[in-house]
Amino acid sequence: MENQMPREEGFDHSFGLLKEGYNFIKNRSENLNSNVFETRILGKKAICMTGEEAAALFYDATKFQRADAAPNRIVQSLFGKDSVQTLDGEEHKNRKALLMSVMHQESITNLLEITSNQWEQSIDKWTKMEQIELYEEVKELLCKVAFKWIGAPLHENEVKTMTKELAAMFESPAAIGPAHWMGRTLRNVIEKTVQQMIQDTRDKKVQYPKDSVLHKFAFHKDVDGQLLDAETATVEVINMLRPIVAIAIYINFTVLALLQFPEQKEKLKNYPDYAKMFVQEVRRYYPFFPFVAAKVKSDFTWNGYDFKEGTLTLLDLYGTNHDPQIWDSPDEFQPERFANWEGTPFSFIPQGGGDYYLGHRCAGEGITIDVMKVSLDYLVNKIEFNMPEQNLDFKMDDIPSIPKSKIVLSNVKRINTQ
Repeated sequence: MENQMPREEGFDHSFGLLKEGYNFIKNRSENLNSNVFETRILGKKAICMTGEEAAALFYDATKFQRADAAPNRIVQSLFGKDSVQTLDGEEHKNRKALLMSVMHQESITNLLEITSNQWEQSIDKWTKMEQIELYEEVKELLCKVAFKWIGAPLHENEVKTMTKELAAMFESPAAIGPAHWMGRTLRNVIEKTVQQMIQDTRDKKVQYPKDSVLHKFAFHKDVDGQLLDAETATVEVINMLRPIVAIAIYINFTVLALLQFPEQKEKLKNYPDYAKMFVQEVRRYYPFFPFVAAKVKSDFTWNGYDFKEGTLTLLDLYGTNHDPQIWDSPDEFQPERFANWEGTPFSFIPQGGGDYYLGHRCAGEGITIDVMKVSLDYLVNKIEFNMPEQNLDFKMDDIPSIPKSKIVLSNVKRINTQ
């Protein structure tokens, strides 16, 4: 039997989305007492969903498609044209296989060794500085990591420029006006740089290692057995680089968690297995990406509600990670909840839900966790620092949200373990 889907009254709620950010869907779901409701965004009907059951539906490829779903401003600044995030069916399967092909253990071990080396080099620099803005410093650290991992290490004079260009992609999609247009402009700049790398390796002007990310992506073939065009290969290389730099957001929240919940530090020092639980709770508790978009593939009915072909549908990531039907005391920071966690691919979705290999869950989620663990070890066990007075507030209507001060650390020193 078909029911009337709960609906938010009013002609358009785009301003509300910008004003409420991460809480937009969560607030309305609570007010309407429903995990699915209808609203209007940019003058068009949209469906918003939250919770584990809704996530399982959203990642059903027979019900939803990604093609033409994400707003153009997101595609142009964050994902890139014809990226894996915008594909469906065999094309998506082929492209996702490319991304996952570099997520094997040897490659990940190499990435983590590079990460550790860059932490060591950064600490050498920080100990000579009166204070640092951790967010800005870690973005540069991770930019060096990302380029070295793909097989194209940066010269020191390139680091700030490349960091700015990559960070603009995830810092600008929700911005309005000049900040957003600057993000799109900077994306165009770095695309030209990476595309030249792709072309150079195809033309054998530069010999990147055959097992490197850059070489594999340059010579990947599509479903028709043809080399990806250089523009598309470039977009996917950037889809390796950008998310690594974006881990800086989580690392900032990691330090904030250590400050807000000081009892956690002793647990991290005394229990080796506690680090992963802590990292997972940082990813659950703090905001990262608010929601993801798809379109209804063809008409269907779910739980009595009618979904019409072509309707934009948003899945609430942040709200699902704070859903009281999934999590006990969801607004409390409790890493122990992950000690014997038996959730599903649809209940914990900070970087999307579903299957890594076949679905639209973030290909780099595993390396996000591992890089965060390496970074946490340095922050807890290998350096000490002071926290000068600063504004550590973060806003839920800023996307991405980071503490206002970007976490200022002073008097950074190595911990003497001898």
